[in-house]
Amino acid sequence: MAYERVTLAGREFDAITEEEVAGFVAEALARGEGGRIVTPNVDILRLADGDGPLATEVGGFLDDATLVVADGMPLVWASRLQGSPLPERVAGSGLIWTISQAVGEVGGSVYLLGGTPEPEREEDDWLLMAEVVGVKGETAGNGAQRAAAELAAACPGLVVAGCSAPPFGFDDDPDAYAAVLHEVVATEPDVCFVGLGFPRQERVISDLRGELPGTWFLGCGAAINFVAGEQQRAPVWMQRSGLEWAHRLAQEPRRLASRYLRHDAPYAVRLLAGAAANRRRADGPED
Repeated sequence: MAYERVTLAGREFDAITEEEVAGFVAEALARGEGGRIVTPNVDILRLADGDGPLATEVGGFLDDATLVVADGMPLVWASRLQGSPLPERVAGSGLIWTISQAVGEVGGSVYLLGGTPEPEREEDDWLLMAEVVGVKGETAGNGAQRAAAELAAACPGLVVAGCSAPPFGFDDDPDAYAAVLHEVVATEPDVCFVGLGFPRQERVISDLRGELPGTWFLGCGAAINFVAGEQQRAPVWMQRSGLEWAHRLAQEPRRLASRYLRHDAPYAVRLLAGAAANRRRADGPED
C-alpha cells in the first residue's frame, strides 16, 4: 500500500501513523519483503539539506528508505503550515514497541543491536545474572539484553533472534565490525533494530541490507536504552508539545547544547518560515 507523500525541504515524507507503519511492516513480511525505515528529525533534515560528503551520505540513507517518517514536531508543524499535514510524529522510540507487538502477533523475530555495553566482569560474576526471557544462551548483562527481555515480556509471540551491545568504536576495527555484522546476518531476523546513533546506525544498516533482503531495519537511536530503562524518555506532554529536545538537552547538555541551540533551532525556524511562505505562494494573491 502506497501512502501520500509530503515534501519538506526537498525531502519526501510518508504521511503515515505509527500504527500504520507497524501494519505496513507486518504485511510486507508476510509477502517476504524487507525494507528500511528512516525517521528524520530536524537535525537529520538539516544535515541532508547541507553541502559536502555528509549531506550526500545522509541523502543516500533517505533515498534508500522504504518509509520515511517525521521524528520531530517541528516537521509536523511545518507540514501543517504549508497545507499538506503529516498525521503525527513517528519516533523510533515508539516504533520499537509497535513494530515488536505487530511482529509478535505473527510469531516473527527481532534482533537488537545497540544499547549500553556490559562492563567487564570476572567469569564467576556471570553466574549471578538472571537469564533474559526469550533469548537463548544470553544473560541480562548489557543494554541490548535488558531491552530484549522487556520486549519479549511485553509482546506475546515475539521471538528475540539475538542481541548485541558492541563497545563504542567497534566500527573502527574491521575485524570487530565484521564479527558484529556476521552475528546479525546469521540470525536472519524479520526485523533489526539498530540503536547506535546517527549516522553510525544508518551506515551499519546499509551494510546489512544486501545480506538480509527479507529483513526490515529501523535506525532507532536511543530507543534500545529507553526500553532497557537506562535512559528516561521525556514525559508524554513534552513529546506532544515538541519539547522532548529540552528533556534530552537537560540529560546531556555537554553533548547536545551546540547541536540543538546553535544549529537545529535556527534551522527549525527557517523551516517553519519557509513552510508558511510556501502556503502563501500556493494560495496565490488575495483579491
